[in-house]
Amino acid sequence: MKEYIIIGNGVAAAGCIEGIRSVEKDSHITVISEENRPVYCRPLISYYLEGKTDLEKMKYRPDSFYEENGCSVIYGQKAEKINTEAKKVTLTDGSELPYDAVCVAAGSSPFVPPFEGLDTVEKKFSFMTIDDTLALEASLSKDARVLIVGAGLIGLKCAEGIADRVKSITVCDLATRVLSSIMDDECAAIMQRKLESCGISFLLGDSAASFEGNVAHMKSGVSVEFDVLVLAVGVRANTSLVKEAGGEVNRGIVVNNRMETSLDSIYAAGDCSEGFDMSFGQNRVLAILPNAYMQGHCAGVNMAGSEAVFDNAIPMNSIGFFGLHAMTAGSYFGSESGGELYEEKGENSIKRLFSKDGYLTGFMIIGDVKCAGIYTSLIREQIPLDSVDYGLLKKNPSLAPFSQTYRSNKLGGVL
Repeated sequence: MKEYIIIGNGVAAAGCIEGIRSVEKDSHITVISEENRPVYCRPLISYYLEGKTDLEKMKYRPDSFYEENGCSVIYGQKAEKINTEAKKVTLTDGSELPYDAVCVAAGSSPFVPPFEGLDTVEKKFSFMTIDDTLALEASLSKDARVLIVGAGLIGLKCAEGIADRVKSITVCDLATRVLSSIMDDECAAIMQRKLESCGISFLLGDSAASFEGNVAHMKSGVSVEFDVLVLAVGVRANTSLVKEAGGEVNRGIVVNNRMETSLDSIYAAGDCSEGFDMSFGQNRVLAILPNAYMQGHCAGVNMAGSEAVFDNAIPMNSIGFFGLHAMTAGSYFGSESGGELYEEKGENSIKRLFSKDGYLTGFMIIGDVKCAGIYTSLIREQIPLDSVDYGLLKKNPSLAPFSQTYRSNKLGGVL
């Protein structure tokens, strides 16, 4: 009987388990989980703080998931080493587990810059896990002043989650706009105005240089007093296991479209991996939940000896703050790169569709995001724009502008 090991217990791990079991049922699967919790949906942690969900509803799979899939889960342990010659994984307690194939689904960790005086801050938190969230929640009070370092998705979702539970929130970031990794200046400004209208303050183009107790000294010379500090500067892929085993690593663990690393019988999936972004044309870390599941499932199928590829990964984000929703996907090529832009604007809404060489490459939409998945399909499936009624599709995303054959395939023959 084969022995499979999955390092990590997030969405990519769940996908890997289901990928293995889609091929064969009798092998043994061991999941190594650093967290003492079954798999859950991490993007929901801010909704937990808002009271919109609870720990039970955050579960990604039911309690019976592991038993039904023939899995043993080792909670509260980390994989410290992969010995590729002996084909064993060493855990933090020194025990060794033999394997036939391994999927590294170790995720990412918060990046904390070496701030001077950070050790003098008593109430400081990350915001990535349920345990982070519960610790932060215990520190909140109606008179608390919160400083969040980082105006990316993690920091802003934290701000939304605690907005009604604290006195004030200030968000700082070295970038000059919020959500700088996924939005341009104009789109980011719309989101920032919404957040400011809900009481959140910003210090952009500025960030903490040092801390002195409950005072942050900013690079600009401004001092900010706070009671609670949240560090949401960014994340880094957990690549050390594969790197130390001699595998190829860049920003993430390099994988091919079968999720194979450069090491024999070692696969990687999820936020720790770096695969091909078909919208951009090169390898990138695409740390988003849908990709994590699909990568994990692909890895599992191949680990079990069947054939699967995941070759249409693209960056995607579906977000919302205080009722204002946004979706982004793909890559944005400007006119200087031969790209074309279609744009619609409203007072608090915008739609931008980016195309190049006859294909849709990316989009940013704020406001009405209904049916925006149609645009995602155009990008993923590389559908030539001259094969659809793009003029109609730009204004009204639906299946109507597609050919009858395409609609029939999508709807299972129902037109």
